[in-house]
Amino acid sequence: MQTTPQRSQLFIASCMALLVTSLSFGIRAGILGRLGVQFELNASQLGTIAATAFWGFPVAVVFGGMLVDVIGMKKLLLVAFVFHLLGIALTIFAGGYWSLFISTLLIGIANGTVEAACNPLVATIYSDNKTTKLNHFHLWFPGGIVIGTLLVFLLDKIGIGWQIQVGLMVIPTVLYGYLFSKLDFPVTERVASGITSKEMYKAVFLSPLFWCMIILMFGTAITELFTGQWIDVLLKNVSDNAILLLTIETGVMVLGRAFAKPVVKQFSPQGVLIISAALAALGLYLLGHSSGNMLFVGALVFGMGVCYFWPTMLGFVSENLPRTGAIGMNFMGGAGMFAVSVYMMFMGGYYDRLIAAKLPTGVDIKQYNDAASGTEFANALNEAKKAAGPEIINATLIIPIILTVAFIGLYFYMKGRKKEVLKAL
Repeated sequence: MQTTPQRSQLFIASCMALLVTSLSFGIRAGILGRLGVQFELNASQLGTIAATAFWGFPVAVVFGGMLVDVIGMKKLLLVAFVFHLLGIALTIFAGGYWSLFISTLLIGIANGTVEAACNPLVATIYSDNKTTKLNHFHLWFPGGIVIGTLLVFLLDKIGIGWQIQVGLMVIPTVLYGYLFSKLDFPVTERVASGITSKEMYKAVFLSPLFWCMIILMFGTAITELFTGQWIDVLLKNVSDNAILLLTIETGVMVLGRAFAKPVVKQFSPQGVLIISAALAALGLYLLGHSSGNMLFVGALVFGMGVCYFWPTMLGFVSENLPRTGAIGMNFMGGAGMFAVSVYMMFMGGYYDRLIAAKLPTGVDIKQYNDAASGTEFANALNEAKKAAGPEIINATLIIPIILTVAFIGLYFYMKGRKKEVLKAL
């Protein structure tokens, strides 16, 4: 392990940067419905805007993964700082679809750049304890969502507009930019170990296990992030406090990741992934088939399920495929976010079609969207949305069911591989 005198300060600054990433997710999830009303956007357009953050992320995380060893982690994080400020400012002064599209893209690029630098940074400064420390680092993603959704909920209650809610993200952004500008960074673990770039790319592109993990990352990311980003839109007609479902889900994730060490030690990363997928499937089932207080039980179980997905997937690759280096971890993150963006756009259009199918044939949907609250048209639209939201969740349920089976296979594969290594010794 490299000697890193400022290890604690680097970790704190990394957590602050991830906090901005998660605040953008939580606040956007909380205001998405209002953006649709204010700028007269349908669910398909909202899905595209939300998905834009997930486009910018994979582009940034993949290119950042290739650049991090060339320009260094510090410069990459200062680039993220600039993009975060630009994206926040443009969101505040948005005037419609395209300005929201571009501002969300900028924030997505910033978010991806943060992960492109911080994931290998955490793995480098804690090379003796990667999976646990990646879980500790990534607890700030659900942590920021909890903070963001609570801010939206509370500020809405006192009548403070969404522009100010978005503007609050400037505070942690300036803090992490300042901290990183003052700190010294180590080289990545791959560089310190003497593994060449050629060996790293070979380990990435020629490893069947790595590509298997990429495919599984599609499913884990969609299960966690699509549901979280859209939960307020999908269930706001089922629950009066749908955004609090996201708060509960992410609150459970914070606690789970904080106590990741004994869990990972007891079950192994692949064992944790099996349990996670099974609980995520059960949680989605409850969210899609419940109402009232049982929805909060569903959010609780779902949070327990997706809690360890993202950091454990990254930790598994870093520990079992160390030659893939920073680019391996960042390809994983980029693949996950890309899958979410595609799925989100598809489901946005599907949600619109479901709603239209539940209204009288040949109606002008705009007439229903523009109807005043309490009118016959408004009530009919609410009933259509109340039925369509759970159907989207039920369609997504198949993904964690497949993941459960796949992770059981991974568990036995790794067990067999470990036996082969022991025999060779």
